[in-house]
Amino acid sequence: MQNVEQVISFLEKYQLRLTTAESCTAGLMASMVADVQGSGQVLESGFIVYSPESKNSLLGVSFQTMQTYGLTSEEVAREMAVGALKLSKAAIVLANTGLAEADGAMNGVQCFACAMSVNDHEGVVSETVKFDGERNEVRAAAAQYALMQLPYYYERLRSI
Repeated sequence: MQNVEQVISFLEKYQLRLTTAESCTAGLMASMVADVQGSGQVLESGFIVYSPESKNSLLGVSFQTMQTYGLTSEEVAREMAVGALKLSKAAIVLANTGLAEADGAMNGVQCFACAMSVNDHEGVVSETVKFDGERNEVRAAAAQYALMQLPYYYERLRSI
């Protein structure tokens, strides 16, 4: 995928509704989709869960998972995605958690997860990617990246 319009076309083609569960990107993924005319056909909802408490109370992310793996982890992103999938009417969820500004090696580290429940295909996949740049550059790059990866995540999930 090259742009958000193509992502929307992809979602339309496969009759998928999208929900986002966003921490570091704080709604940027949902906003980027909503910026495109006709996105109401494919955008179900978006959760912004910045604090550990909101991740737990709104999406059911375990405090134990957060303590064991850290807030910036694929494990947390996976629980966010699964929680949002259970709470929404969407068939596919994109989740993100990460650090847009930190000292050391964790600076720019973003964890993504995609959960899906379509017919007999159900599951979750995740990955970690490091981005360079200032705080809001990292956040924008992470949101863009996740949306562009959606078809790839979908194909991975279909093969499970």
